[in-house]
Amino acid sequence: MSEIRELLENYWICKDTDKEAYYKVKHGISHFQKFVREQLGWRLIHTDHLLKLEKIPAHAEAFMGIQEFQEIRDYCILCVLLIYLEDKEEQEQFLLSELIDFVGVQLKAFMEIDWTSFSQRKSLVRVLQFLERLSMLRVYEGSSESFGQEAGQEVLYENTGYSKYFAASFSGDISAFQSWEDFEKNQMEELTEDRGHIRINRVYRQPATSPALYWENNEDPDSLYLKNQRAWVSRYMGEYLGGRLDIHKNAAFWMLEEDDCYGRSHPRDAMLPELVTLVCANIRVELEAGRLTKAENKRIYMEPAAFAGLVWECREKWKGAWSKEYREMEKEKLIKNVQEYMKSWMMLRAEEEKLCILPAAGKVSGFYPADYKGGEEDK
Repeated sequence: MSEIRELLENYWICKDTDKEAYYKVKHGISHFQKFVREQLGWRLIHTDHLLKLEKIPAHAEAFMGIQEFQEIRDYCILCVLLIYLEDKEEQEQFLLSELIDFVGVQLKAFMEIDWTSFSQRKSLVRVLQFLERLSMLRVYEGSSESFGQEAGQEVLYENTGYSKYFAASFSGDISAFQSWEDFEKNQMEELTEDRGHIRINRVYRQPATSPALYWENNEDPDSLYLKNQRAWVSRYMGEYLGGRLDIHKNAAFWMLEEDDCYGRSHPRDAMLPELVTLVCANIRVELEAGRLTKAENKRIYMEPAAFAGLVWECREKWKGAWSKEYREMEKEKLIKNVQEYMKSWMMLRAEEEKLCILPAAGKVSGFYPADYKGGEEDK
């Protein structure tokens, strides 16, 4: 079980950076390869130097982006750098000045590139550091960060050859695709040709890569499969990934035990997850008191101002237990942080002019001890 978890937690495992994990996972491949191929429908890449599980999700979610990236430009630069590295031999060295000239030429038809701009240099630095973190680039001399501080700084890099395994493989031509929606549309077209295979993969992929699986009505094909095959889904997921399957009227969750968590988990030992559990508890209190109601689809719709009021109410009641940063944070920033975190865990979604509180918000809630008064003197 721990071997497949290693592949789920990491984009890939490189032999030259983590030899112990590389051999541990490689020797365990035979135990989970069938599950990966048949249930998840993912491609497992294993070479003499690298192991990678192509974790293509069932549905695209905002939290699945590269966490270090801040702008669309970051992704554009990444694509160009991958093209640049494609033409380099393994262990071939090159200068940063050569690379940025290539980036400028390739992107000039799509956006203005000006390396005297601090924000554009920082964008490039973020991408370079991301490539370094995944071992696609190795700094031989200098520092990528220095270019962010001043244009004209030189750095010598070495191509490791791993970049050719970065992009996922697709069965058809995607050159005409314009957005992530085209990928899901293409998957639905494949579903009509191979109904069982694609559906099975999608049902297993969603809980393996996302906090929740939702459906709008009882005729949803994924929910029907999940309910009919819940014993097998629970058995396979539990055997290979650990945890348990919870199925509700319009949602399903793969829940890990507190002492057996891996990857990104909620809640965790940090201030923002802690106060989000308080907000979720406050929503539950309001629901039980009848001040909030569930729609037919078991979701709660709130005006943004009403949600902000719930968050601020928690702040006023419990701020004495919060860290200085969150205790003194401006109201707008606090509410934004809570909303963004809840969105990333599929607890909340913006729909037109309202906020939709999703069932995941009711799975985990938190309270301080009943005898705790919340005063700053108790800190």
